[in-house]
Amino acid sequence: MRFTLFNIVFHWWLTVVLSAVSLQGVALASVTDGDKAQAIVHMLDYVSVDYPESVQNGQVIKPEEYAEQRGFAAQAITLLGQLPAVSEQDRLVQQARELLARIEAKRAGSEISSLAHELIAHIIQTWKLSVAPRQAPDFQQGELLFAQHCAGCHGQQGKGDGPLAKGMDPAPRNFHDEPRMGQRSLYGLYNTITLGIPGTPMRAFNTLSEADRWALAFFTAGLRADQAVVTKGEELWRQGLGKAKFSTLRAFVTTAPSQQAPVGSSLDAVRAYLTRQPQALQTAGQAPLVISRMKTEDTALAYAKGNKEEARRFALAAYLEGVELIESALNNVDASLRVEIEREMMSLRTAIAEGSSADAVTAQTTKIMALLDRAEERLSNSALSPNTTFVSSLVILLREGLESILIISTIIAFVVRTGRRDALPYIHLGWIGAMMLGAVTWVLARYMLSISGANRELTEGLTALLAAAMLLYVGWWLHSRSNAQAWSRYVREQLNSALATRTLWTMTGLTFLVVYREFFEMILFYETLWSQAGEIGHSAVVWGVAIAAVLLLLIGGMILRYSVRLPIGPFFTVASSLLAMMAVIFVGNGITALQAAGVLDVTNVRFFSLPLLGIHPTVQSLVPQALILALIAGGIWSNREKAD
Repeated sequence: MRFTLFNIVFHWWLTVVLSAVSLQGVALASVTDGDKAQAIVHMLDYVSVDYPESVQNGQVIKPEEYAEQRGFAAQAITLLGQLPAVSEQDRLVQQARELLARIEAKRAGSEISSLAHELIAHIIQTWKLSVAPRQAPDFQQGELLFAQHCAGCHGQQGKGDGPLAKGMDPAPRNFHDEPRMGQRSLYGLYNTITLGIPGTPMRAFNTLSEADRWALAFFTAGLRADQAVVTKGEELWRQGLGKAKFSTLRAFVTTAPSQQAPVGSSLDAVRAYLTRQPQALQTAGQAPLVISRMKTEDTALAYAKGNKEEARRFALAAYLEGVELIESALNNVDASLRVEIEREMMSLRTAIAEGSSADAVTAQTTKIMALLDRAEERLSNSALSPNTTFVSSLVILLREGLESILIISTIIAFVVRTGRRDALPYIHLGWIGAMMLGAVTWVLARYMLSISGANRELTEGLTALLAAAMLLYVGWWLHSRSNAQAWSRYVREQLNSALATRTLWTMTGLTFLVVYREFFEMILFYETLWSQAGEIGHSAVVWGVAIAAVLLLLIGGMILRYSVRLPIGPFFTVASSLLAMMAVIFVGNGITALQAAGVLDVTNVRFFSLPLLGIHPTVQSLVPQALILALIAGGIWSNREKAD
């Protein structure tokens, strides 16, 4: 009777799932496909767990259970053929047929479970199912929910001996049954909680939130773990054991415990600890990607419901509140992937703005979800080495400090040679004041970088454009004084005028602006490097700054001592060219940042992309860059005309 009722109800549930297309319309076709794929995973999960108990040594021990598993395998083949066509589909259908053939041949339970788990993993990967929690589940919340909804049948300890269990057929699950629970992945438990088991007292708990269902799944999976084992697992995890095996929440929840580690092993103790404390899996680099996944899924759902503006906000938040936070770190380990994610997220916003079909928007979100999975994997397996951190820290300060050293040393050399050492305190006051204000700016920048992603991108974009304008001006100023005679005349006019009128504060202002401009640029570089390096790399950042500071002092002393022989003209010619190039780069990257913040539209064109040089294939960035190049060319021609 149980088999007949089970299949009737289960077929009814599948009918409801498969009829969703006609009820919801074409716009929700991809959502329905996801439900079909989830139904297959749910059935195969039961095959992996229940089949070993129904067949032993080639003999059927429980005929009804065995018939159920055969029915599930056959239904999986049918549903696989109805899913959207992909290159792997035929192979997976054949794999499902092989599973059914082995079930009919009454092969060993371990063999069937292994093949079912393999097929589940392939289905999840092929159709990009969302199988991981959006955030680390709350184990304590799971305990409260279990006491409220589950203890009546399963018992307070989860041993299947609750006050309502008497007379139930089948009996409530004993969550301390190691052989059986070892075959159940956390995703399988989540599916059971979500969908229930038709034909049994186990009802669906789909009225609970997704977070609550995941919390319940983790709590039930963690019931059988001994506290001493959990404590041992925590110690081993802190020592680094298991971090390569259990790299992401997705990987952790989609594989069964028996696949993750042998029972009683050290790795199994780590698994028990992570089941009790899943937040340990959600590292600083992965947490923003969880937000990106959540917002990307919300984008597809909102757009399918016809809420275009809400979908746009979700799509923007998916980047600003998630990917943007780990962009620099990802750029260090896989720059091309970072560019691809940014491009596809912009394409998603463009598709929404242009009113594309719901199918197209959902397909785009599916593509983004796959890219986010790749990003999480790359970030989990890679880190910025201390050596790379040290070199980066050293180069940043040397690069940004050298220009200030050259200009200020030249001014100091001039006032010394003219016998006006009384001007030196004012010069020193200027650069010291710039350093102090720079430190305050750094503190403010840390606050600014901790607020919303939109404000960060907006600040970055506007700062880049202002810096580009400043670089253009300074570049023109240097180019117009690229010969020693013009430079000496300019400095003499400025300094003598200041000395004659006793306005020595002019020198303070001059040195202040030179140093503060460079300091402001360093802030963003070091802020990003500090976050990328992590705690283990912070000392490398400090040592890089310290050694670079010593080198700058030595370089400054040498320049000051030998400033009479310093080839000012050629230096300024090269410097002006570099600054002009930097202005073009800043404009391209600044406009791209404003596009990421949703301030500017995105109009893609067929053009190569080279973010290192600020080149992005959009009309909004390429046109201003072309205008700036024309402006630079005009300035060079004008200066040559004046020189002639």
